Amino acid sequence: MRYTQQSTQQTHWKIFRVRQIFLDTETTGLDAEKGDRIIEIGCVEMVNRKLTGNNWHHYLNPDRDSHEEALKVHGITTEFLQDKPRFEAVAESFLEYVQGAEIIIHNAAFDVGFLNAELKRLAFPAVTQYVGSVLDTLVMAKEMFPGKRNGLNGLCDRFEIDRSSRTFHGALLDAELLAEVYLNLTRGQDALLIEASDSPETGATTGVAMDWSGVHLPIIRATEEELTAHAEVMKQVEKESGGRVVWKILSET
Repeated sequence: MRYTQQSTQQTHWKIFRVRQIFLDTETTGLDAEKGDRIIEIGCVEMVNRKLTGNNWHHYLNPDRDSHEEALKVHGITTEFLQDKPRFEAVAESFLEYVQGAEIIIHNAAFDVGFLNAELKRLAFPAVTQYVGSVLDTLVMAKEMFPGKRNGLNGLCDRFEIDRSSRTFHGALLDAELLAEVYLNLTRGQDALLIEASDSPETGATTGVAMDWSGVHLPIIRATEEELTAHAEVMKQVEKESGGRVVWKILSET
């Protein structure tokens, strides 16, 4: 990120380091309280809305088989997991990695519940005691697109994000897709990354040059129903104004 400063006096500017971790898990089933376990954790790091490549990913031996329905979702077999580490072997590495970050998860209650169950087995505090905060993109999407397809596949389709490699669910792949979805859900927030620490008295002016290369901006066209409703509203406005509406005046000039 670049910034410019125009001032005759010395001014100090602070760049916020916003560290976010996009996280996903795969599990043996749907119920952590009944003994289902995590078999994969995938984390993707983003700092100031740029992917860093500093990701964290592990397959885990759950010491049990996956339910048949879960196996159809993730395709990770018991045989594949036999030589993988158990959660206890990577727990400290995981907690160090997520320490203090904003954790972003799609359907956070599910993943956080499983992480807490794994940590509880080791007598560790809940994961929320280690991270800065947890953000649920499913909640965000439902607020932005009520009644629409707001699963990860649906959001990828809405934002025209390529998910062709998602034959099965995979924690790291899904975390990467979620990062792209999040950028689209929150485009326009880049300006929040810079703060003047002590500039008000100097009269300094700051300009920010943003890099939008990593953000895909889809064109969302109005439906026929929406266009018809809009036309009806315009007719009503024109009627109530006695025909003196801006768009009509401009078309006549």
